[in-house]
Amino acid sequence: MTAITSATPADAPALKALLEAAYRGDAARRGWNHEADILDDERIAPGELEALMADPAVTILTARDGADLIGCVAVTEKGTALAYLGMLCVAPDLQSSGLGRQLLDGAEEHARAGGIAAMEMTVIDSREALIAWYERRGYRRTGETRPFPVLRDPPITFVVLEKPLGPS
Repeated sequence: MTAITSATPADAPALKALLEAAYRGDAARRGWNHEADILDDERIAPGELEALMADPAVTILTARDGADLIGCVAVTEKGTALAYLGMLCVAPDLQSSGLGRQLLDGAEEHARAGGIAAMEMTVIDSREALIAWYERRGYRRTGETRPFPVLRDPPITFVVLEKPLGPS
Protein backbone atom coordinates (compact mmCIF):
# COMPACT_ATOMS: atom_id res chain seq x y z
CA MET A 1 0.00 0.00 0.00
CA THR A 2 1.43 3.35 -1.06
CA ALA A 3 1.39 6.25 1.39
CA ILE A 4 -0.92 9.10 0.39
CA THR A 5 0.34 12.52 1.51
CA SER A 6 -0.51 16.16 0.82
CA ALA A 7 1.37 17.92 -1.94
CA THR A 8 3.58 20.89 -1.21
CA PRO A 9 4.38 23.85 -3.49
CA ALA A 10 7.73 22.19 -4.27
CA ASP A 11 5.76 19.35 -5.93
CA ALA A 12 4.27 21.62 -8.61
CA PRO A 13 6.75 20.78 -11.43
CA ALA A 14 6.46 17.02 -10.83
CA LEU A 15 2.66 17.27 -10.54
CA LYS A 16 2.47 19.14 -13.85
CA ALA A 17 4.64 16.51 -15.54
CA LEU A 18 2.52 13.67 -14.08
CA LEU A 19 -0.77 15.26 -15.15
CA GLU A 20 0.45 15.86 -18.69
CA ALA A 21 1.88 12.32 -18.98
CA ALA A 22 -1.28 10.68 -17.63
CA TYR A 23 -3.85 12.67 -19.61
CA ARG A 24 -2.27 13.93 -22.83
CA GLY A 25 0.05 12.90 -25.64
CA ASP A 26 1.57 9.60 -26.66
CA ALA A 27 2.87 8.77 -23.18
CA ALA A 28 -0.70 8.81 -21.88
CA ARG A 29 -1.74 6.15 -24.38
CA ARG A 30 0.28 3.58 -22.39
CA GLY A 31 -2.51 3.70 -19.80
CA TRP A 32 -6.25 3.16 -20.18
CA ASN A 33 -7.34 6.41 -18.55
CA HIS A 34 -6.30 9.24 -20.86
CA GLU A 35 -7.80 12.03 -22.92
CA ALA A 36 -5.12 11.95 -25.64
CA ASP A 37 -7.64 10.96 -28.32
CA ILE A 38 -10.03 13.75 -27.32
CA LEU A 39 -7.81 16.68 -26.36
CA ASP A 40 -4.36 17.75 -27.46
CA ASP A 41 -3.70 20.84 -25.36
CA GLU A 42 -2.09 21.06 -21.94
CA ARG A 43 -4.06 19.39 -19.12
CA ILE A 44 -3.20 22.17 -16.68
CA ALA A 45 -1.92 25.64 -17.47
CA PRO A 46 1.38 26.92 -16.10
CA GLY A 47 0.78 28.52 -12.70
CA GLU A 48 -2.57 26.78 -12.20
CA LEU A 49 -1.16 24.18 -9.81
CA GLU A 50 0.51 26.85 -7.71
CA ALA A 51 -2.81 28.74 -7.54
CA LEU A 52 -4.65 25.58 -6.51
CA MET A 53 -2.11 24.81 -3.79
CA ALA A 54 -2.42 28.36 -2.46
CA ASP A 55 -6.22 27.98 -2.15
CA PRO A 56 -7.17 26.82 1.38
CA ALA A 57 -10.24 25.01 -0.04
CA VAL A 58 -8.03 22.71 -2.17
CA THR A 59 -5.98 19.74 -1.02
CA ILE A 60 -3.88 17.83 -3.53
CA LEU A 61 -3.00 14.34 -2.37
CA THR A 62 -0.05 12.49 -3.86
CA ALA A 63 1.31 8.96 -4.10
CA ARG A 64 5.03 8.33 -4.47
CA ASP A 65 7.39 5.53 -5.31
CA GLY A 66 10.44 6.66 -3.37
CA ALA A 67 10.98 10.24 -4.54
CA ASP A 68 8.98 9.77 -7.75
CA LEU A 69 5.45 11.16 -7.91
CA ILE A 70 3.26 8.39 -9.36
CA GLY A 71 -0.30 9.58 -8.68
CA CYS A 72 -2.40 12.47 -7.45
CA VAL A 73 -5.93 13.65 -6.76
CA ALA A 74 -7.38 17.03 -5.80
CA VAL A 75 -10.21 17.62 -3.34
CA THR A 76 -11.86 21.05 -3.38
CA GLU A 77 -14.33 21.98 -0.66
CA LYS A 78 -17.42 23.54 -2.29
CA GLY A 79 -19.17 24.44 0.95
CA THR A 80 -19.93 22.66 4.18
CA ALA A 81 -21.48 19.57 2.61
CA LEU A 82 -19.91 19.09 -0.84
CA ALA A 83 -16.41 18.58 -2.23
CA TYR A 84 -15.24 18.32 -5.82
CA LEU A 85 -12.86 15.54 -6.87
CA GLY A 86 -10.50 16.34 -9.71
CA MET A 87 -7.12 15.57 -11.26
CA LEU A 88 -7.21 11.90 -10.25
CA CYS A 89 -4.38 10.35 -12.19
CA VAL A 90 -1.82 7.59 -12.04
CA ALA A 91 1.36 7.31 -14.09
CA PRO A 92 0.37 5.49 -17.31
CA ASP A 93 2.55 2.41 -16.70
CA LEU A 94 0.99 1.93 -13.24
CA GLN A 95 -2.66 2.22 -14.23
CA SER A 96 -4.72 -0.87 -13.34
CA SER A 97 -2.45 -1.45 -10.30
CA GLY A 98 -5.05 -0.36 -7.74
CA LEU A 99 -3.35 2.96 -7.07
CA GLY A 100 -6.22 4.97 -8.57
CA ARG A 101 -8.63 3.25 -6.20
CA GLN A 102 -6.28 3.96 -3.28
CA LEU A 103 -6.10 7.65 -4.24
CA LEU A 104 -9.88 7.81 -4.62
CA ASP A 105 -10.34 6.22 -1.18
CA GLY A 106 -7.82 8.69 0.29
CA ALA A 107 -9.67 11.63 -1.26
CA GLU A 108 -13.01 10.42 0.08
CA GLU A 109 -11.56 9.86 3.57
CA HIS A 110 -9.99 13.34 3.50
CA ALA A 111 -13.38 14.86 2.62
CA ARG A 112 -15.20 12.78 5.26
CA ALA A 113 -12.69 13.87 7.90
CA GLY A 114 -13.53 17.47 7.03
CA GLY A 115 -17.25 16.83 7.56
CA ILE A 116 -18.11 16.69 3.86
CA ALA A 117 -21.27 14.66 3.10
CA ALA A 118 -20.89 14.17 -0.67
CA MET A 119 -18.26 14.21 -3.40
CA GLU A 120 -18.93 15.32 -6.96
CA MET A 121 -16.88 15.25 -10.11
CA THR A 122 -17.19 15.88 -13.82
CA VAL A 123 -16.10 13.47 -16.54
CA ILE A 124 -16.11 14.02 -20.30
CA ASP A 125 -19.35 12.35 -21.40
CA SER A 126 -17.69 10.23 -24.12
CA ARG A 127 -15.37 8.54 -21.56
CA GLU A 128 -17.74 5.66 -20.84
CA ALA A 129 -15.07 3.30 -19.44
CA LEU A 130 -14.01 5.92 -16.89
CA ILE A 131 -17.60 6.76 -15.95
CA ALA A 132 -18.25 3.03 -15.45
CA TRP A 133 -15.14 2.79 -13.22
CA TYR A 134 -16.50 5.54 -10.97
CA GLU A 135 -19.99 4.00 -10.99
CA ARG A 136 -18.51 0.73 -9.70
CA ARG A 137 -17.13 2.78 -6.81
CA GLY A 138 -20.50 4.24 -5.83
CA TYR A 139 -20.67 7.38 -7.94
CA ARG A 140 -23.92 8.05 -9.76
CA ARG A 141 -24.85 10.34 -12.65
CA THR A 142 -26.84 13.29 -11.34
CA GLY A 143 -28.48 14.03 -14.70
CA GLU A 144 -26.64 17.37 -14.81
CA THR A 145 -24.18 18.22 -17.57
CA ARG A 146 -21.73 21.10 -17.75
CA PRO A 147 -19.97 22.63 -20.74
CA PHE A 148 -16.26 22.15 -21.33
CA PRO A 149 -14.51 25.42 -20.36
CA VAL A 150 -13.02 25.90 -23.85
CA LEU A 151 -15.13 25.86 -27.00
CA ARG A 152 -14.44 22.79 -29.12
CA ASP A 153 -15.70 21.49 -32.43
CA PRO A 154 -17.39 19.13 -31.88
CA PRO A 155 -18.45 20.43 -28.46
CA ILE A 156 -17.36 18.56 -25.33
CA THR A 157 -19.72 18.13 -22.41
CA PHE A 158 -19.08 16.95 -18.87
CA VAL A 159 -21.42 14.58 -17.06
CA VAL A 160 -21.69 15.23 -13.30
CA LEU A 161 -21.25 12.28 -10.94
CA GLU A 162 -21.87 12.34 -7.19
CA LYS A 163 -21.42 10.00 -4.25
CA PRO A 164 -22.75 10.38 -0.71
CA LEU A 165 -19.80 9.83 1.61
CA GLY A 166 -21.53 8.88 4.86
CA PRO A 167 -19.58 8.25 8.06
CA SER A 168 -16.18 6.59 7.88
